[in-house]
Amino acid sequence: MEQYNYQGALQKPIGSGFNAKSTATDVIKGIDLTGKIAIVTGGNTGIGLETTKILALAGATVIVPARDIEKAKQNLKGIDQVEIEQMDLMDTSSIYAFADKFIASGRPLHLLINNAGIMWVPLRYDSRAIESQLVTNYLAQFQLTSKLWPVLKQANGARVINVSSHGHHFGTFDFNDPNFQNREYETLQAYGQSKTASNLFALELDNRARAFNVRAYSLHPGSIAGTELGREAPLDLFIKMGFMDEKGNMLPEVLASLKTIPQGAATTVWCATTSLLDNIGGVYCEDADIATLASDSGISSGVKQYALDEDNAKQLWKWSEETSGITFPII
Repeated sequence: MEQYNYQGALQKPIGSGFNAKSTATDVIKGIDLTGKIAIVTGGNTGIGLETTKILALAGATVIVPARDIEKAKQNLKGIDQVEIEQMDLMDTSSIYAFADKFIASGRPLHLLINNAGIMWVPLRYDSRAIESQLVTNYLAQFQLTSKLWPVLKQANGARVINVSSHGHHFGTFDFNDPNFQNREYETLQAYGQSKTASNLFALELDNRARAFNVRAYSLHPGSIAGTELGREAPLDLFIKMGFMDEKGNMLPEVLASLKTIPQGAATTVWCATTSLLDNIGGVYCEDADIATLASDSGISSGVKQYALDEDNAKQLWKWSEETSGITFPII
């Protein structure tokens, strides 16, 4: 009997043996990726860079699409088996040009890691009047994955990994006004909406693609020190969230809870490579295991049920096709 993760039916830890302190090096121990091809968006900074390093060290060829090629070359210097290509997630034509070039290479795609994202930015729109966090953190994932579908299918055993966030607790997907045209913009709510969408996409993609041996996952990497993700956030936002005091100092209890970058990349690498997920898909993971369902009250750990809802997932797929102008048939 086939099992789906609609409404979180499969959302329970499976005893991976890892935890919040496990690193990407820990979870890939003993795994050989020789001959595998991976694409890691945002693979030249933060946890994306660590993910690229670890996959390449395990034998994979890793393609890193980047908006700033020179920065990517500098950050990826010395890592073997890495290819750098041009791509801007806010530019549809750039996404399609990257995908077309990869498809033309004739290679299968074993791992698509949708890692790139932005967070806590002011209200901005792309050329289609779509809010920037929704574009970068979700809709670009949908567009890139749809265009790369033929090579994912060709791999006969591919995985799509969406790096989401516990931040999905900040917002459901507002189908009536996703781009904040008729409501006040709140950057945390916009971020939460984009990450909820990323979870719903992984859920629905897995259910549609599993027949072609393509599985999909979403994940929370943890709160991580030393990334560029919050670079545009004002101090008052960190104070409001209880991360900093009024002088801009990180609160000791917050500092103690932060993961290192190698720990932050662990769940991504685990989802991409563990054999424990060979027959399970559409789940949301954290701390290198399947996460629990979150409680309905307040901000808790785990994944919110609305981010795994069947009706929401199907409605989002339809919205994404209509908004992007893409038909994404899984055939």
